[in-house]
Order: sequence, then C-alpha cells, then structure tokens
Amino acid sequence: MLSRAATLLLPAFGRLDVTADTGSPAPGSIVAANHTSLADPAVVLAALNRLGARPVVLATAGLWRIPLLGPALRREGHIAVHRGTARAAESLDAAAEALAAGRVVLIYGEGGLPRRRDSGELPPGPFRSGLARLARATGAPVVPLGQAGSRRITSGGPLKQFAGLATAPVRRPTLHVHLGTPLHLPADTAEATARAHGAVTAAWTVAARRAGWEAVAAA
Repeated sequence: MLSRAATLLLPAFGRLDVTADTGSPAPGSIVAANHTSLADPAVVLAALNRLGARPVVLATAGLWRIPLLGPALRREGHIAVHRGTARAAESLDAAAEALAAGRVVLIYGEGGLPRRRDSGELPPGPFRSGLARLARATGAPVVPLGQAGSRRITSGGPLKQFAGLATAPVRRPTLHVHLGTPLHLPADTAEATARAHGAVTAAWTVAARRAGWEAVAAA
C-alpha cells in the first residue's frame, strides 16, 4: 500500500528519474539509502516500486503513533526502531527474519535526518553500525542507494517544510534515485560500515549529478 501510494502521489510533487547498475534488488537484499528529508522515504519507495521491489522499511518508532500511517505500517510488516531504548536491538532481529523470508529490507545507514535548514545536497553523514551488524548476521548483500532532490520538497523548520510541500506541485523539482552494484560487506563492523558508507556516497554522487547538483556532487 505505501509503495503504491508513493508511486501514485509523488508525480504531483516532483519529477522522478531512477537508474540502477544491475536492476531490481534481489529478494533477501538489504537496500542501504541516504536520508536527507522527510520526503525521501516516498521518493525511495516510489523508485524501488518502479523497479519491482516493495521493501520492508526500518523507521523510527514514532511513526507508528500517527493515525492512519501507524496501522498501515503494522499491516505491511514494516519495522519500528526504538532508538535509545532497550528494545533497539529488536529491529535488527525483525529485519533478519524479513530477509530470511525473502523480503527486501530498506535501512537508512545514518539512522536519522541531518540537522540542517537549507535545501541543498551534501554527501551522506556518518553511518551507524546497525547496517554492518545486520549484514554480518544474515550474510545478505547490500545494495547502495543514493537519492537527491527530496530536500527541494521538504527541508528546514516546520514553516519551511510546509511551504516546500505546498509549493512543490508548482515547482515539481527533479528527483533522482540511483542504485549501485550490490556488495557483500566484510565481517569487521568498522570496515563494513566504512565500505557501506563509501558505496552509498558513490550512489548519491550519481543521483546528485543527475538531479542537477553537479557542483556539490563533485566537491
């Protein structure tokens, strides 16, 4: 439902282009994406749906308290991440079960949004260790995903977020998602985290250039 909704609604807010090195993520893959905006989950879901993948998403547990959205997340088997609590590790166990069942799992390596108010693009921030630990526990391949342009829909404080969302149907910014080549991460957590970050950054560089951020992507 969420993937289909994103696919139907996103064209009203922006122009989405999708490229991929090797096509759709294989069943049982981890898709690791950069996180820049409240709008980018819809961008990523629409892009993956276009490629034929409807992933299980790891997302902050607060979303499950939102009317309509929370029940939809539960019904579709998405995974709540209880950050900073004793339940935080439960999300990785649930993700491992989803991978074993042949689902594609979407995880944001940075674990949260950047604390910025501008609408520009910057490379992905530091990754947390959850992605590396999930890949090591399951042996699943990691598909790096870079997305750019979603900050032109929503970014900054609440008023700017609202203004961006309200004017996006008029502006229809260019959005681009690029999926890189799948890779198997090494067992060492620090090395795996660094390799995943590098791969997602490379995918983001492609996406940023295609979305019109050549100067930033080249920095």
